[in-house]
Amino acid sequence: MYLHQELRPGPLDVVGDIHGEIDAITDLLGVLGYDSEGRHPQNRTLVFVGDFCDRGPDSVAVIRLAQHLIDSGRAQAVLGNHEINLLTNDAKDGSGWFFDSRIESDRKYYAPFSRAEESDKPAIRDFFNRLPLLLEREDLRIVHAAWDPASVEAIRHRPVGRIPELHAQFIEQLEAEAQRSGLLERYHEEMQRWKVEIESEDKPPPFLHAVAAYDSLQQQHNPLKVLTSGVESKTATAFYSGNRWRFSDRLPWWNTYDGNKPVLIGHYWRLFRPRPEQVVPRYSQLFSGVDSLAWHGRNGKVFCVDYSAGARWRDRRVNRDVRERFHLAAMRWPERQLVFDSGEKFSLINK
Repeated sequence: MYLHQELRPGPLDVVGDIHGEIDAITDLLGVLGYDSEGRHPQNRTLVFVGDFCDRGPDSVAVIRLAQHLIDSGRAQAVLGNHEINLLTNDAKDGSGWFFDSRIESDRKYYAPFSRAEESDKPAIRDFFNRLPLLLEREDLRIVHAAWDPASVEAIRHRPVGRIPELHAQFIEQLEAEAQRSGLLERYHEEMQRWKVEIESEDKPPPFLHAVAAYDSLQQQHNPLKVLTSGVESKTATAFYSGNRWRFSDRLPWWNTYDGNKPVLIGHYWRLFRPRPEQVVPRYSQLFSGVDSLAWHGRNGKVFCVDYSAGARWRDRRVNRDVRERFHLAAMRWPERQLVFDSGEKFSLINK
């Protein structure tokens, strides 16, 4: 089995980023017509675009559900960047359910959240490590963040089960390049000096040029990062997102996608028909001018099914209805119909 695998034939329900929202995925499966064992009367197949975990109230329950569906042969999935972070021991914001080092800092935003037992962690790692990065068939491609041809070719024939080793290999190559240029030393100096301020919204660090250059290098030349985190470049000014200051920003890679096959992705935290007075997060601004139901990109061949269910913690903290602004969505294929966990259904708009 390779990191590029064949997508099963027949009708599909492609589910966006869940981020530990167990109630949302349970509701969505019911709306879609699946029973508790993942069976569907029309023999449809579930496909998850990754980011099962982090930030939501019960990542463990979501992972158990997804693993049960996949191991029983009723679902497929690709890895997201949050699964890659876990496999490579990169304890990022929202991962306190798994990493002890994040518990205290994550409680500020995401509590209460269930934590994984130590005895469960090896099985979680093993499950993630068995998943591919790409799914494809004659009429459709699925990847978490970006279908980049060079990155696809770099991992197409790499076997599953070796994500940590593969990640380390790419990192070693890039760090060797950064070390030769002196960038690596400057990066570590900035990260150490400003480690508190980098996660402090009220006390920002100065623009960290070495961090910006190193992050861009890692992002652009590591196929695992490109496929699961997208295409990025250095910004002119820093911005605060995901509870840390950032110095490189995502680019709408779909505006240069020339492939003939449609691509379904997650990752980008878009909003569904935001109200005029609603503040649109920076990442959602990638979809400025794009109707919430429209295909996007140069040839109208890309569609993001992530409608920010992972941001429900924001409304949960202030006792607001968590389904008012942020949705868990599924794309029904080949019907090209968008379905929300609330039960709302919409037909997509062709470009």
